[in-house]
Amino acid sequence: MAVRFLLDGDVVELTTPDPTGTLLELLRGPLRRTGTKEGCAEGDCGACTVLVGEAMGERVQWRAVNACILFLPMVHGKAVMTVESLATKGQLNPLQACMAANGSSQCGFCTPGFVMSLHGRAIGALGSELPVADAIAGNLCRCTGYGPILEAGETVSSLAQDDAAVLAGLSGLASDAMASDVFEGRQWFVPRSSDELVEVLAAHPDARIVAGATDVGLWVTKGLRDLQTVVFIGDIADLKAIEETPKGLRLGAGVRYAEAHGALAGLHPDLGELVRRIGGLQVRSSATVCGNIANGSPIGDGPPALIALGAELTLRSAAGRRTMALEDYFLDYGKQDRKPGEFVESVFVPRPATGTVVHVSKLSRRFDSDISAVLGAFALTMEAGMITAARVAFGGMAATPRRAAGCEAALVGQPFSEATIAAAAEALKGDFSPLTDVRGSAAYRIEAASALLWRLWHREQGVATSVLDVEAC
Repeated sequence: MAVRFLLDGDVVELTTPDPTGTLLELLRGPLRRTGTKEGCAEGDCGACTVLVGEAMGERVQWRAVNACILFLPMVHGKAVMTVESLATKGQLNPLQACMAANGSSQCGFCTPGFVMSLHGRAIGALGSELPVADAIAGNLCRCTGYGPILEAGETVSSLAQDDAAVLAGLSGLASDAMASDVFEGRQWFVPRSSDELVEVLAAHPDARIVAGATDVGLWVTKGLRDLQTVVFIGDIADLKAIEETPKGLRLGAGVRYAEAHGALAGLHPDLGELVRRIGGLQVRSSATVCGNIANGSPIGDGPPALIALGAELTLRSAAGRRTMALEDYFLDYGKQDRKPGEFVESVFVPRPATGTVVHVSKLSRRFDSDISAVLGAFALTMEAGMITAARVAFGGMAATPRRAAGCEAALVGQPFSEATIAAAAEALKGDFSPLTDVRGSAAYRIEAASALLWRLWHREQGVATSVLDVEAC
């Protein structure tokens, strides 16, 4: 079955596409859209930024994405906008003209990516409510400096976007049928419902499930791996639900971080700040909350915070559904409690009770678009100045995201006092035996983890801590 998408109003049809071929390869190769650059091939530098649009009722929802790790079946039935799409009749659009006049470019290699990120913000793409600096946090410039680029984004902060023709074109591409094909012996599927997903995984229990490809994409572009059977779940409407209730928040497996940002911030501001620092906007506009859980990374930013809040995971297969505490899903490095043919369907995050002290803190070598060296998450239940329950979870300290049992025991039943924090910080040092790697030594991680507990204490006392919540490792 062909992959079909819109590019500037024209239908691009790919017969028997490579399921792990990237949009960037297609744009720069056969389509000759060479304005889109390859800088890192891992979704980190933003030089390949394009906009992808989906029909959302009576409008088109655009989002900035990294074309270098976006697989071709993931644009099936969607619209694509590149930097070449912006100029009309040989005239730069207002944002491009402003950047040129403002000296926002030197070598120009990264400029198209910056233009696309800022254009997406100006037309109301996913995440457009963020400040300009946040919108371009996933774009790296090696020569200009960011001042003129930020000025251009502030100057041209809103642009009219008439998507009527795009919406009409997308309606012609839309189909309720599941897309699937075989390329050189490798099979791929794009199911349209979770019921179809259950059937596909029952027949292909070892298939690789791909949501945003922000992790799996690197397996191909950097690891050069061949994925034999791939199931893309980004078009499954019933997995995109965000359900908010007085009890908490349920996120379906297809909910992207950028889509969940507001709802998670509503549970607690620290969750919103954490999401803001997960990759750049391009990554958050592709990566899903449940995908960040399902891949089992010990340094995934989301799981420690959700574990601290007591999140529950629901998995589904042809045999039915089962629900578990999130921390029980992670068994060992690279090993999760997910059976063949089973997929993560949703995660439920309880709403913190009134008076619960919640603190989430990420330490990384740079503030934006960086992987955690240590991430600590704390939820302390308080009654009359006493800690009646404690959930403390860390990432980057063990083979999996994990709770700190000794630290929790030192907190529970004690007054919320400096002496209690001191005892808990000392106990925390015995909870983990972290590794030394490029992000930090084992000794650093031990000290840093305890320092994050102290940061909670100081914040609750109204004492200023690090403004950026970031340390050099």
